Amino acid sequence: MSVFHFKSFDVLNEASSMKVNTDGVLLGAATDIAPGDRHILDIGTGTGTIALMLAQRYSDLPESALIPERHICGIDIDGPSALEAAFNFKASPWARMLEARHCSLRQYFPEHKLDLIVSNPPFFDDSLLPPLERRSLARHTVGPALSFAALVDFSCEYLKEDGRLAVILPSDQEKRSIRYAASCGLYLNSILRVRTTPKKAVMRIIMQFSRQRPEKPEEKLLTIQDYASYPENRNGYTADYLALTGDFYLK
Repeated sequence: MSVFHFKSFDVLNEASSMKVNTDGVLLGAATDIAPGDRHILDIGTGTGTIALMLAQRYSDLPESALIPERHICGIDIDGPSALEAAFNFKASPWARMLEARHCSLRQYFPEHKLDLIVSNPPFFDDSLLPPLERRSLARHTVGPALSFAALVDFSCEYLKEDGRLAVILPSDQEKRSIRYAASCGLYLNSILRVRTTPKKAVMRIIMQFSRQRPEKPEEKLLTIQDYASYPENRNGYTADYLALTGDFYLK
């Protein structure tokens, strides 16, 4: 049995088409949350890691007791992934807050307008599909099942007026994603650019959108490892990376 151990919860990491990965952990840790959030959706939940991280973060808020009906739903088009997420949710300290559903985005109709939508959507939409069909569904833009455009269109329909959309994407999708979202009335509020080391180019971007258009989006850069600057850390993890993920990863 493959189990990934976080500080406050464990994740069964066997059946899901997408395993626990750094991208998901970064999104779960970096997404802005608000004490008043009641309805949260994780699209393409996989093992449920992002939803679990959000549940932990909401529970750690001092105001969390005032929102006993908070609901985090994780949906996935892949049946084994949805079942594994449901198992992980039930085994967590926040089981009452969490729900997993096996459905595509087109099949999901929320009962309430949403405060927050998060997604680690498919990459490599211009590349050849890999041989395994389930993995291709999880990592590619296959028709309208889970594309960035589909995420934005869904968000425009179901987000509350002050709701937010948070996604992690490859860096080469930055400009076209911002343009498309703006054309639909969702504007970039913040962007976190992620690189593995100081000598590497930015590989991932975490973008957060809302209907509120800021004068200037907040921009930050996160470097994961810097062996020269942090020789005392055998993994070379930077202080910023440890501060972001420290509540989740075991040492």
